[in-house]
Amino acid sequence: MYRYDEFDAEFVRQRVAQFRDQVARRLSGELSEEEFKPLRLKNGVYLQLHAYMLRIAIPYGTLSARQLRKLAQIARRYDRGFGHFTTRQNLQFNWPKLSDIPDILEELAEVEMHAIQTSGNNVRNVTADHFAGATAEEVADPRPYAEIIRQWSSLHPEFSFLPRKFKIGITASEHDRSAIKTHDIGLKLQRLANGELGFAVWVGGGQGRTPYLAQKIRDQLPAEHLLSYIEAILRVYNLHGRRDNIHKARIKILLNNIGLDAFKREVEAEWLRIRDGVLKLPEPEIRRIAAYFAPPAFAARPAPAGLRPADRGFDRWVTRNTHAHKQPGYAIVTISLKPIGGIPGDASAAQMDAIADLAERFSFDEVRVSHEQNLVLPHVRLGDLWTVYQELKAIGLAEANAGLATDIIACPGLDYCGLANARSIPIAQRISQRLAPRQHQVGELKIKISGCINACGHHHVGAIGILGVEKRGEEHYQLLLGGSGSEDAALASITGPGFGPDGIVDAVEKVVDTYLKLRSGPEEAFLATYARLGMHPFKEALYAAA
Repeated sequence: MYRYDEFDAEFVRQRVAQFRDQVARRLSGELSEEEFKPLRLKNGVYLQLHAYMLRIAIPYGTLSARQLRKLAQIARRYDRGFGHFTTRQNLQFNWPKLSDIPDILEELAEVEMHAIQTSGNNVRNVTADHFAGATAEEVADPRPYAEIIRQWSSLHPEFSFLPRKFKIGITASEHDRSAIKTHDIGLKLQRLANGELGFAVWVGGGQGRTPYLAQKIRDQLPAEHLLSYIEAILRVYNLHGRRDNIHKARIKILLNNIGLDAFKREVEAEWLRIRDGVLKLPEPEIRRIAAYFAPPAFAARPAPAGLRPADRGFDRWVTRNTHAHKQPGYAIVTISLKPIGGIPGDASAAQMDAIADLAERFSFDEVRVSHEQNLVLPHVRLGDLWTVYQELKAIGLAEANAGLATDIIACPGLDYCGLANARSIPIAQRISQRLAPRQHQVGELKIKISGCINACGHHHVGAIGILGVEKRGEEHYQLLLGGSGSEDAALASITGPGFGPDGIVDAVEKVVDTYLKLRSGPEEAFLATYARLGMHPFKEALYAAA
């Protein structure tokens, strides 16, 4: 993984010192909350419903064991003993004292971490496929390019005050685990016609109040022109993006107002002007960054799986929570942070410490964070799977449910967030408990829950999406069907009138019952059944008795 150089270390150290002074001035009353707000947002600090929240960057979702242990230590010392992993591969602490945050940032800097640009109207944490560098499906590891984008975008003087926040995602596989079409810029690393590496580029995706899927703006972009093309897109957006209306300020609105062709013409004209300048990536620099992501020293002939007792739970876990590795004898392990009835994405300090130990012993000191709010051990020998499973079981994180109905994405909702209209966590917990007994019968089913229109829970691209709204002073929930954030990206459609907190759980179960009744067989996934039959049978089941 990438290691800080002298510039990185000094850059982060200076930012911590600056923010320590800003916090002191806020606590003394020299700065009002309004004056302090843009300063704290640049350092990942939000003022939520009950307390400040600190969002920590985990670039392209990659952590070392040392870094994960530091997060556990901070959870114990400064929070309430847990952290929350998010859909942008970050981690949030929900209960730090403002007076402690400079100390937290100083401790993070000790392990090459920070919270810079995890909020505010700038380029946010660049996300990547959580199987990057491990799966045989990819053409190359996309993380070196994610790191190059991170370095270019950090405190970029032209893009520090964009019209609105800006998100970039990158993948290198046909199967999109990065949801690139929901990003402001989505990148797919691929082989060009000449055999060299390059990119397909999508632009204008986003969820929230007005959801759009990104549109392809360019194919066959040589890797050396990656930064210049991204910069051209951002310059056009920075010039024309609206600043008078927060709800119409995202690049998706600009693109759909002027049309892809007109937007592309401006981008191409700007790109032609700058593409052969200082942003052109020299091959030695690409190789230098890529060297940080060299494959670990895999065993040429790893030990085979040892004898173990027959265990149905382990067999299910291997089927659901492991993925083929590009190196024979190894597997990619998904650690579900969705125990039945648990809070999606939460991990206790003890669990983080235990996972750090597993990473150190069994995964070459590496952990990944997925945008689905799970953790990943990317390089585990097949012969170690039984031990890893047993140790995960001991900390309550051996649920064999990756991709199933209880592997729910959910934002913190009204339990924490001042923007939320409804709670997400209790709904996720109750749906998980309701569907758990037959989740393996149901098979692949992605349920996503947001507590407000900002869509932090990605409800627009859930096979089953749930949106919390306020109706006459009470929590209410809209139900959506048919969405996907993968390579078959689609926006879900609202079924009809919403439901109360009790009714929404029953409604989800009715949708699942209808699917099981109508699918052509156990191999037909929910989205395939929905594509074949449409909304009507599900809507009829939901509202026939109303």
